[in-house]
Amino acid sequence: MFDSVTALGFLAGFLTTVAFIPQLTRAIRSRSTKDLSLPMFLIFTAGVLLWLMYGMAIRSVPVIAANGVTLVLAGAILVLKIRHG
Repeated sequence: MFDSVTALGFLAGFLTTVAFIPQLTRAIRSRSTKDLSLPMFLIFTAGVLLWLMYGMAIRSVPVIAANGVTLVLAGAILVLKIRHG
């Protein structure tokens, strides 16, 4: 189905993407993001958007998939940070 390099890319993308789920879940439940750095999440979210654009430019499905989902998760945390400080 996939060669080993593509499989490695999907696994790396999966792990770095799902790492945001506990933080997002905690922020939603507690409605608190006071310990999160707004500048860090702004810079990180911009970086993820650029990685997504890069993945699209080189047509890399693992890069597109991982960064598309990560952008949604990090974006949700960013929105919560802006709303709840």
